[in-house]
Amino acid sequence: MSYKPSVDNVIKAGSNEKEGLYEFIVHLADGSECRVFYNRFPKWQLTNISRLQKNPCPVCRKDFICRCMESFADNIGQQIEEGHWFEKALGE
Repeated sequence: MSYKPSVDNVIKAGSNEKEGLYEFIVHLADGSECRVFYNRFPKWQLTNISRLQKNPCPVCRKDFICRCMESFADNIGQQIEEGHWFEKALGE
């Protein structure tokens, strides 16, 4: 069975609005959390993603740093855009 992340919630963690840089915490349906970095100019572009180490990785089950979420960056980024999570997270 392959892993299929599902975005459940997105929270703004920090920003440098002058430079167009944003940091979000993405909560996934399986309980995992990721830190996602975006550059807003010229359009929203995901620049980096990393798993927060609150739970073992849902892909490799490691309890320490891994890069598994990087392979799902496109999928997670697409869900954030389609779910209009930018507007929701920035509106709070």
